[in-house]
Amino acid sequence: MVRRGSGRTKTEAKAKLREILRDHEEGTRAATGAADYTVAQAVTDWLTFGLSGRDAKTVETRRILAEKHVIPALGARKLRELTAEDVDCWLARKARTLSTRTLQDIRSILRRAVARAQARDKVRRNVVLLCELPTGQAGRPSKALTLAEATALLDTAEADASTLGVYVVVALLTGARTEELRALTWAHVDLVGHPEAVPPVPPHVMVWRSVRAGGDTKTRKSRRTLALPARCVTALVAQRTRQASAQAAAGDRWENLDLVFASETGTTLDAANVRRGFRRVATAAGLDAAHWTPRELRHSFVSLLSDDGVPLEQISRLVGHSGTMVTELVYRKQIRPVVDSGATVMDRIFGHAAP
Repeated sequence: MVRRGSGRTKTEAKAKLREILRDHEEGTRAATGAADYTVAQAVTDWLTFGLSGRDAKTVETRRILAEKHVIPALGARKLRELTAEDVDCWLARKARTLSTRTLQDIRSILRRAVARAQARDKVRRNVVLLCELPTGQAGRPSKALTLAEATALLDTAEADASTLGVYVVVALLTGARTEELRALTWAHVDLVGHPEAVPPVPPHVMVWRSVRAGGDTKTRKSRRTLALPARCVTALVAQRTRQASAQAAAGDRWENLDLVFASETGTTLDAANVRRGFRRVATAAGLDAAHWTPRELRHSFVSLLSDDGVPLEQISRLVGHSGTMVTELVYRKQIRPVVDSGATVMDRIFGHAAP
């Protein structure tokens, strides 16, 4: 088959012929319509077909980022004419207003879209791979509550006598992630333990699930069982009673998902529910709620333990970090089945709740 190149001028025709020759030497052939295929088409194709099996929230987030940051800036450009310089300039402009994490996400969207187009012979190479990621704008650094602030928040949360009040108590005293607590079920909570066992097993919570796709925790190391401080046990006993009343009031509208922290009809709380409830409790405790987020309960847990002299290795185990992976995997038999050091220290710092 003879392939021909044409153009409006002699120069354009020669350039087209050189392109055809280069494709032939590289053993590739441009797909039909490749010359006019745009970045917007590549990104749209990836959003439509390249995210199969991903969580719906992830798909929506990627779509929003693509439609807000990628397509408006680069979408009209023909993909075969996109250069590394184009991508560098685009990222540099975005770095003036976006965080480094968001820059990573939008570059990833473009890189994956071009890679999909490359696999379908729409473009010869992925120029995004040639571009370095600039440093974006610094976000607000997370911070931790002081002992006085944590005490005030804890006392207020206990007095609040609500689902979100109990949530704050458990989050602050165990260091569990928001995504883990929202997925926590009563089947994974033991408020009695096994005091007759050798060694005794205290009341504990099994942090084995999260609201992530598939219900998995963030990492394999995040799957852990934690002893419950006494104030958590008291709060959770009250929560179980309160939830039974809510279920009776909801009647047929109740969805029996066995969730510890659920709505008034038993459904899963979303992140916005948790933020609103947390801010209400924080405001009542005298904190400026606009400057705090639920995830900082976890930071506070780590800081309070560290300030009290708990070794970093123990803290890493309590919060499910991967810093002590070798210890966990190689010496697992030497580790108690329930990690109770966090509960012991929290009981000593804050004391026991009044019966």
